[in-house]
Parts: sequence; C-alpha cells; structure tokens
Amino acid sequence: MRDVNPVIVAHGTRNPHGVNMIAEIAAAVSERIGTTRTAFVDVLGPTPAEVLSDLADDRPAVVVPAFLASGYHVRQDLPGYVAESGRPGTIVTRALGPDPVIAAVLRLRLIEAGWEPGDAVVLAAAGSSDASARGQVHLAARQLESLIGGRVEVGFIATAEPTVPQAISRARRRLRRGGKLVVASYLLAPGLFHSRLFSMDV
Repeated sequence: MRDVNPVIVAHGTRNPHGVNMIAEIAAAVSERIGTTRTAFVDVLGPTPAEVLSDLADDRPAVVVPAFLASGYHVRQDLPGYVAESGRPGTIVTRALGPDPVIAAVLRLRLIEAGWEPGDAVVLAAAGSSDASARGQVHLAARQLESLIGGRVEVGFIATAEPTVPQAISRARRRLRRGGKLVVASYLLAPGLFHSRLFSMDV
C-alpha cells in the first residue's frame, strides 16, 4: 500500500475531540501503510481538492470516505472535490459503513454500557435526506441484530424519521420487565450530532 497516497476524508467538526479522533485514525493508518493525509468536506479544511492538489508525487491517490453511510457528502460533494483537484487516477473507496466489523464494535460498546440479552436497543444516527443513506443505517441495525439476537430500532438525530425519541418509544413498548433500554451511537466522532444526541430529553 505504500505505492499509493491514502487520504481519509471526514465530515468536519468544530469539536476538538472529533478533530483529534480523525487525526488519530490517520496516524494509526500511517503506521501501517505510510503517510495518510486528512481532509474535510464541511466546517473546516483542508478540503479534499486542496489535499489532492498538494500531493507531491504521482502515486495514485486513494480517498477513503470516513462516513458510516453514503449520503450527499459521499455521493455528491466528494466526487466534486476530486474533479476540482484535477488529479488523474484518483480512487474513491466505499464509505466505512455499514460493515459487519463496525457492527461487531457496536456490540462490544453495548456490552461495555451494561447491555444484556433481552434489553432494548436503539441505534442513533445523524440522519439524511438521502433515502439510500437511511437504508444503509437500517442495514447497520440489521447487522447488529444478527450479533445480539434481538431487534434494534433506528432513530435519527436530525432530518429524518423515525427520530431518536420515536425510536425509544417503540423500543420501550417491547421492553421486558426489569430490562434496560440502551442507545448505541452510530456516529464516527464527537461533534454537533453527538452533542444533540446527549442533549435530547428522552
């Protein structure tokens, strides 16, 4: 993999913890396959076009969308940035999610939070006006269901329905006596949607 220029593209956030997390991901990848750069499609820079234009050698660039579903930013913004860069041979991979590996991590996080078989689970995602992206979040929920042996309700933090409170209401109706309700965050890094999720009156 050292014969390519890896570029991780994330959404972008003003939350320093979110920015640091993306930097840590890039650093971990760099240790394994060589220098890996980061770019952002919104909120802060550099943009993917800027990073691609600044690459100093002619090794092909491989752009990895650090998103858990392929919504507008992945399907529209990112190809636009690649075209703007004018860099030939740039490869854009699929987004990080949904993926069974991420579902396995979600299961571990649920267990760490005290989830037990039979407890109700809600998967909370950012939300999108893109039906395909929403469908991918539902696929992520099905992948998690296959690992925990129970239903996972999907709730969106913004833009789409069911909302997180609506999903929680549905999950509570099936909650066993004495059982718990656990919300799993389907967000890659701390940021605006993470803050909104924690501030919800549920």
